[in-house]
Amino acid sequence: MKSRLDKHSRDTLRSFHAQIDADSPFFIGFPGSVDFDYSELTPFFRYLLNNVGDPYEDPLHTNHSKHFEKEVINFFADMFRAPKNDRWGYVTNGGTEGNLYALYLARALHPKGVVYYTTSAHYSIPKNVQILAMESVVVESQPNGEMDYKDFRKKVSRNRKRPAIIVATIGTTMTEAKDSVYIIRKILGDYSMQDVFVHCDAALAGVYTEYMLPHHPFDFADGADSISISGHKFIGSPMACGVVITRKSYRDRVVRDSLYVGSPDSTISGSRNGHTPLMLWYTIKKLGVDGLYSRALKSMELARYLHTELQYIGWTSWKNENSFTVVIKKPPDAIVHKWQLATYGEWSHIVCMPGVTQGQLDKFVDDLKRSKHYK
Repeated sequence: MKSRLDKHSRDTLRSFHAQIDADSPFFIGFPGSVDFDYSELTPFFRYLLNNVGDPYEDPLHTNHSKHFEKEVINFFADMFRAPKNDRWGYVTNGGTEGNLYALYLARALHPKGVVYYTTSAHYSIPKNVQILAMESVVVESQPNGEMDYKDFRKKVSRNRKRPAIIVATIGTTMTEAKDSVYIIRKILGDYSMQDVFVHCDAALAGVYTEYMLPHHPFDFADGADSISISGHKFIGSPMACGVVITRKSYRDRVVRDSLYVGSPDSTISGSRNGHTPLMLWYTIKKLGVDGLYSRALKSMELARYLHTELQYIGWTSWKNENSFTVVIKKPPDAIVHKWQLATYGEWSHIVCMPGVTQGQLDKFVDDLKRSKHYK
């Protein structure tokens, strides 16, 4: 189809493309992989793909990618050791939707439950709690961003007769800290609490954390009831997306009939992007478990390299074990702006996601060395 855009509109698009292209080499402060190539999928962008309804039941129309979505769900259900005879999930619009869905399920199971989350939890957690009108308690975090289990024990003991809904973070926003589902479950067990739902917000670090040794306890075998991940972070995608995995028996508590589309209404968003499952499937098939593991190791090695280089020039930095994130003393504003660094108070961070190169990190360190605040 011949373009009908006027010259001003075409110039606007060209200007936007030039800006994104120029800024991309400095994208090291936020967790998004940039090394993807989905050119083989380009032909599918000529079509509307609407995965409306439940991923396991096709709608009345055929313009969907649910057969790819089911493979994606099963891949991550296997990864997170979800029970073979009681598993379900869907491809979401991102981690926030996955968290909302998990809390929605938890509320259906435990209408009088109290939600516990830490001061380091993602901002979507208090927002989703407010949307769902759920009662909540905020638990303190340790200096590295992990849950303060002593504070959790103290606060959960006050409500031991109420159901407990816990959001454990597997990769906090600023420091990539990971809460332990094993310790959380042990504390709840000490109070003989049976009405419990544990959700793991694993948007940032869930996929690669599952491969690391020693094993960090957060999957279904460790006591999780649901896990959400982001697809555009470690895996990489030009569109925000995610996956939420839970038990089918829990999904059955909230599913509704949807006669209009021919598939049950079991998700938050109803009509869902049919292209993102295709992208996730493509990467899974291209890389496999070994490729994803190798990808994670390279990013962790880059993070260690950056931490060493920062120590060498005397710039304060630290990192959690098995992480991509290096936390640093906040640089001058010009460097923060140039390198698009997420900053909280006196601290910033660099996230060595797949696609970030040693050359980029060397240039960043050089900028720090030349800054007027460097001593």
